[in-house]
Amino acid sequence: MKAGPIIAAIDADDLAVISAQLQDAIARVHDLAYLPKTRRFAGVFNRFKWEEGGRRNLRVRSGLHFENVLGVKALNLRQDNPFAVVSLLAIRFTANDPADCTGRVDLLFAGGGELRLDVECLDATLTDLSDAWAARGRPAHDTDEQ
Repeated sequence: MKAGPIIAAIDADDLAVISAQLQDAIARVHDLAYLPKTRRFAGVFNRFKWEEGGRRNLRVRSGLHFENVLGVKALNLRQDNPFAVVSLLAIRFTANDPADCTGRVDLLFAGGGELRLDVECLDATLTDLSDAWAARGRPAHDTDEQ
């Protein structure tokens, strides 16, 4: 296995790049964990390789972690089933105050699920952990435009 790219985020613009890379990534609930003693949130996803530009349908196992996490709240996620599969749609950062770096990171999942991370300062990293493999298809979304 060759080392994958590492993308770091320290502001909302950086996080938008990670969000785009993780759009339509899938994970099991038990692959998402808050580690309060180390103030870290970590997740492992199977992400679609959007950077392939549609030439090939590939997925890769990727790790995402946030440092400086003060707390996590889950909304509308099935935590009673650790094997439940979730599909990540987007990640957003909202600053509490423009004068400092505290804020909230929202991981938004299909079906209305959400993980809300309160952070002292935005510090995220996305790393590919495996070689890519052929995906069954390309993620698609219904739109209201016709």
